[in-house]
Amino acid sequence: MKLDSKIPGGPIQNKWTEHRFNMKLVNPANKRKFRVIVVGSGLAGGAAAATLGELGYNVDCFCFQDSARRAHSIAAQGGINAAKNYPNDGDSIWRLFYDTVKGGDYRAREANVYRLAEISSNIIDTCVAQGVPFAREYGGLLDNRSFGGAQVSRTFYARGQTGQQLLIGAYQALSRQVSKGSVTMHTRTELQEIVVVDGHARGIITRNLVTGKLTRHAADAVLLCTGGYGNVFYLSTNAMGSNVTAAVKAWKKGAGFANPCYTQIHPTCIPVSSEHQSKLTLMSESLRYDGRVWVPKKKGDTRAPNVIPEDERDYYLERRYPSFGNLVPRDVASRAAKERCDAGYGVGSTGLAVYLDFSDAIDRLGEDAVRARYGNLFHMYEKITAENPYKVPMKIFPAVHYTMGGLWVDYELQTTVPGLFALGECNFSDHGANRLGASALMQGLADGYFVAPYTVGHYLAQHGSMGASGKVTTDHPAFAESENALRDRIDRLMNINGSQSVESFHKRLGKIMWDECGMARDKSGLRGAIEDIQALQKEFWSDVCVPGSKDGCNPELDKAGRVADFLEFGELMCRDALMREESCGGHFRKEHQTEDGEARRDDDNYAFAGVWEYQGDGDGDEPSLHKENLEFEHVKLTTRSYK
Repeated sequence: MKLDSKIPGGPIQNKWTEHRFNMKLVNPANKRKFRVIVVGSGLAGGAAAATLGELGYNVDCFCFQDSARRAHSIAAQGGINAAKNYPNDGDSIWRLFYDTVKGGDYRAREANVYRLAEISSNIIDTCVAQGVPFAREYGGLLDNRSFGGAQVSRTFYARGQTGQQLLIGAYQALSRQVSKGSVTMHTRTELQEIVVVDGHARGIITRNLVTGKLTRHAADAVLLCTGGYGNVFYLSTNAMGSNVTAAVKAWKKGAGFANPCYTQIHPTCIPVSSEHQSKLTLMSESLRYDGRVWVPKKKGDTRAPNVIPEDERDYYLERRYPSFGNLVPRDVASRAAKERCDAGYGVGSTGLAVYLDFSDAIDRLGEDAVRARYGNLFHMYEKITAENPYKVPMKIFPAVHYTMGGLWVDYELQTTVPGLFALGECNFSDHGANRLGASALMQGLADGYFVAPYTVGHYLAQHGSMGASGKVTTDHPAFAESENALRDRIDRLMNINGSQSVESFHKRLGKIMWDECGMARDKSGLRGAIEDIQALQKEFWSDVCVPGSKDGCNPELDKAGRVADFLEFGELMCRDALMREESCGGHFRKEHQTEDGEARRDDDNYAFAGVWEYQGDGDGDEPSLHKENLEFEHVKLTTRSYK
């Protein structure tokens, strides 16, 4: 495996502009001769499919939901960043670039991050033109609010439904192309294999989740826009169907997997209340703009929060980080909450919660103003907990939310498999070791609307069906080989006839991952986790029970395939975390922390993206590590401080 990041030379402000100019183009009349597969229909996939269709390519877009509008992007709440500086408070492209590199604890590629900041304003203009109902100020300008890791207000929002509104905008653009015939939607259809011909991605094998039918699809390029892998922990804020299968299939076909241990723990989630829960609920980071986080100063204080006097409350984020207060980045806020709860100051029946209090904001702004900003979030919280957050503080605790690791891609969003691209959360490129809030939507739309349409065209001009490799159809032997391997795997799952449910294995894996590779990790725990996962994987393949038939609708079979991939991937995550002998962002090694519990990086030895190459499934076949060294020419490497 060779890692060529393809980062252009020259000043960082000019890299993307000059690179676009130097890319090869496809003649408008020739675009209709190419076919592109887009897997996923969220913000990255929907935007990419719509834009490529508008350009004139033939696009097949796949999603396992019954509608593109059900993609998990719909769940994003708080907002989307852009460097428009509408509040005139000092923002700029450069400041957004700086905040993002710093927020990622200096483990992101500078060129990609600057491009993201540069494109950000175009995203807002595009979405406004689509009719996305962003909040507006009294004078009619788009409103902004503050998110963690920044001292400016740059987050555009639509109450607590920003992801939903942006997805509707992308869905409208996508639907227009479906109507025109340039995009064909394949719903209730899940990718099962990626087909590689002569070293290039040339198609996929899918399974229809209603009929069970396996189908071959050929194309000139394949784009994976399939989100992150947070459900490896079982409990997360992700939709229950979110999985890692597409990325694992790509990894097994030669795509490098970068920084899998970089997992974001979101500090503002409704705490676990029962061992029977199957997912967790996010409360937007935007709530920390007006809400204040605190715990009682006395350990084990069981009094109702409203009767605890002000001088007996510890506003620990404001105490520890006075410059940023409640708006520190997510990894910092999450560890601080865990530290307070571990020390015995947690609240609620489990002691694993802290308060998020809006009483000051209600006194200052009035309940109507708070309701206008966060009404749907407050309503959701009350429906789940039966507590009114206008009257009593919310209880929150950190939970798995986003994954910064993903398939390694170069500057053009292409993986180490030519013709195979990864967009949005599926790739590793823009966030480093920690994602700043409101940047996920920004990256997904930037990749889909403004980056991939250029870079995919550049690839097709050189290697598409008009290039040296020639036109590939589903009759190629590589398709039969991939389909036969898939059929064998399905038969193997169906023929185990074990005694344990698929769900039970997923839960056990999730507990191992959370305990040993969650908010805090150490060498002995990670080594033990690798052994435990290997044993669990063997047990899965000998004793899992998959009822029903392989023909027709069988959700348990679908789930079994995903859990099998999670088991393989969980081991890879732990290996990556074990390799990285430092703490940075969301990767916190207990052995590498400062005296006051902050992350301690090792820039001399670990300022690189760790890229893992698949080496096989046999005993002793361990993945091999490759390194992309990260260079920081514009943002000085320094100890991250929010004090």
